[in-house]
Amino acid sequence: MYYGMIKKTDIANGSGVRVTLFVSGCRHRCEGCFQPETRNFTYGQEYTKETEEEVLDALANPFVKGLTLLGGEPFEPENQRVLVPLLRRVKERFPEKTVWSYSGYTLENDLWGRDPDPNIPPCRCEVTDEMLSYLDVLVDGEFVMAKKDLRLKFRGSSNQRLIDVKATLKKGEVVELEL
Repeated sequence: MYYGMIKKTDIANGSGVRVTLFVSGCRHRCEGCFQPETRNFTYGQEYTKETEEEVLDALANPFVKGLTLLGGEPFEPENQRVLVPLLRRVKERFPEKTVWSYSGYTLENDLWGRDPDPNIPPCRCEVTDEMLSYLDVLVDGEFVMAKKDLRLKFRGSSNQRLIDVKATLKKGEVVELEL
């Protein structure tokens, strides 16, 4: 996996001060994407053990509330397989920190695989459920330029949802986060 950037003090992509990892690779091709360069799966730098340690070291700062994954697309299967070991380590070392992820895929159809869109390559793979289990918040749905709304918190278009993943997994149906 490659990544475009690590922000060690980000306040735009989740609640509180966060460490944000912008992964590379995305098959969505959303019109108006704010990081179109990250569509390329080899954009930026190769993700290594040193990269993982850099993320974990940044999370050790007491003022950092958690980790946010975005990109690119964290839920491309190639990226999930690399991110799951990182998330395991984050939750072991920092159980009090929250994990947010952005995805153009939708939870029910694409990540759970209930009714996948035949026009979108499948993203569900052998580690998807484990990856979801580490998340606290999922912002799902493609960015839609016609639904762009700058008044929304932590999302770009009104079709995107802020999902409380822990409550959703417990209930078996989507529970949206109340801000």
